[in-house]
Amino acid sequence: MSAALPTSGREWHLVARPHGWPKAEDFALREAPVTAPREGRVLVRNLHFSVDPYMRGRMNDVKSYTPPFRLDHPMDGGAVGEVIASNAEGIAVGDHVLHGLGWREYAEVPAEHAVKVDASIAPLSAYLGVLGMTGLTAYAGLFDVASFKEGDAVFVSGAAGAVGSQVGQMARIKGASRVIGSAGSDEKVKLLVEEYGFDAAFNYHDGPVVEQLRAAAPDGIDVYFDNVGGEHLEAAISSLNLHGRVTVCGMIAQYNATEPTPGPRNLALVIGKRLRIQGMLVGDHAALQPQFVQDVAGWLASGELKYRETFVEGIENGFDAFLGLLRGENTGKMIVSLA
Repeated sequence: MSAALPTSGREWHLVARPHGWPKAEDFALREAPVTAPREGRVLVRNLHFSVDPYMRGRMNDVKSYTPPFRLDHPMDGGAVGEVIASNAEGIAVGDHVLHGLGWREYAEVPAEHAVKVDASIAPLSAYLGVLGMTGLTAYAGLFDVASFKEGDAVFVSGAAGAVGSQVGQMARIKGASRVIGSAGSDEKVKLLVEEYGFDAAFNYHDGPVVEQLRAAAPDGIDVYFDNVGGEHLEAAISSLNLHGRVTVCGMIAQYNATEPTPGPRNLALVIGKRLRIQGMLVGDHAALQPQFVQDVAGWLASGELKYRETFVEGIENGFDAFLGLLRGENTGKMIVSLA
């Protein structure tokens, strides 16, 4: 055990279910007592925590693949930090661990839910993104769900985000014939082409997605990795070649909608083109983790795979970081840094 533990720390609570876009009054930053860890648990001082699009769905009181956040309780999500007290075998004070109790300064974590990570291999924040859940999402969604094969033409929406930027680069590394991305600003479009090696990219604010995609992929696409939904999915269905595959990872375009959003109007094309459209959750692909870490660590070391992170400093700015993520203000992984 470690001496001189803090007596309290701050944590974000959901206090009301957002209707449409989340508002500041739906959340509260509250002080909570910090105590020594019980048996089989460790006390972690969080250094970074993740904000992710899927968290918007957990703010609604609906049955889903993951339980909704409880009102007047701390929210959770990916976090990485330093162990400051341990009452568990195999994890020592000073170890760095990845765990699921983010949105707070201090977390008492069951040892079986704390994964030791090595700060000498990559910056700790990378374990929340490129080497973490978002990286595995990209890897599993492209290679497993979309059955990517060498020579495929790949289109990625939300391509400058944490998942999308990795998908496009992994496709390029593995021999895609063409990689196209869409993003929400000219600056992000430039990043996709000049830094991440996409063959083409466009700003979806500049005109109809269906027309811009057709111009960027005149020979059609074989794989569409969907982070956005809506108009992007309709455009992709139009451009997909025979036996094309779609991985539906996210639909951020409709997460804050208060009315039902219309589906693609061209779904009949799925029949003649024999398309496959499949949803994915990263939790179904845990078996890929060892291969994923091996491959991605190698690509990072060789410089083939690049990544960006957007840091928001201070726990008091956690809500602003989440709202910024929903508005697309991040490039790469959005991280709240408490370090």
